[in-house]
Amino acid sequence: MKFNIKLIAIFFAAAAIVYSSCTKQKYQFGSIKTPADLKLTATITGADAANPAGSGAGTVAIAVTSSNAITYNIDFGDGNKQIVSSGVITYKYNNPGTFDYTITVNAVGTGGVTSTISKKITVYVAYTIPPAIVSGLTGGSSRTWVTDRTAPGHVGVGPTNTFTPDYYAASPNQRADCLYDDEITFTKDANGNIIMTIDNKGQSFVIAASTAHYGVSGGDNCYAIDETGAKKLVFMDASSGSNSGNSTMVQFVVPGNGLINFGTGGNTYEILSISDTNISLRNIGIDGLAWYQKLKVK
Repeated sequence: MKFNIKLIAIFFAAAAIVYSSCTKQKYQFGSIKTPADLKLTATITGADAANPAGSGAGTVAIAVTSSNAITYNIDFGDGNKQIVSSGVITYKYNNPGTFDYTITVNAVGTGGVTSTISKKITVYVAYTIPPAIVSGLTGGSSRTWVTDRTAPGHVGVGPTNTFTPDYYAASPNQRADCLYDDEITFTKDANGNIIMTIDNKGQSFVIAASTAHYGVSGGDNCYAIDETGAKKLVFMDASSGSNSGNSTMVQFVVPGNGLINFGTGGNTYEILSISDTNISLRNIGIDGLAWYQKLKVK
């Protein structure tokens, strides 16, 4: 009799196991709630009436709020995304210059349902000038340069698809005297900017194709051009397609008439090479050609 009772008990236990293994468990997630009342603010560091795109730091304080959201997926508009559970983050943009970005936020609720909000911002990111460029141009404070008149190719011209003066390279002392007496001074200010002043002794050399750009007329010659006043240079990565084998890959823009030493109508100068004693510059002129000049420390 005891044996039969044990068999019956074993049978019911096995049946219970089989039943429980075949019964599908039910889970409850609760009610699905879509995020609502979505709000997005983006505060650009240093932004004011005079500088609406910011001070150049590139940082933006982003804050998202909503009801029923459990997390936020933020697309910063520059190719980067991040999951931010709190909805609050300070993000840094790194592309030098002033650019528009669209911040897009997907607020995620229960069950994965989402609500979306976007905001367009304009952010200015200051370019960090490489220390070697700052040191070379200014010596750490201020440095004055003149044309390296005895160097072969101290003035030159070539096509834009090379980085050498393939069409013409000046022989020592070959050019007009007004090109040789200019003094170009680069100074580092308290904020790390580089300021340029030029003493052209009243005249600058100008190529014929660019005379109208400077308000004069005639051929390649010396002209009375006002070069007084300090100019804050704007630095950036070079856009010429150069590489580390033929350039520093850094260029700067000269405000105003853009003239350094001799006028080509261009205002952007790529630094091909630089040391404490010599600089080689490349500039695309108004004639569509690449112009070269070599400077030396005074």
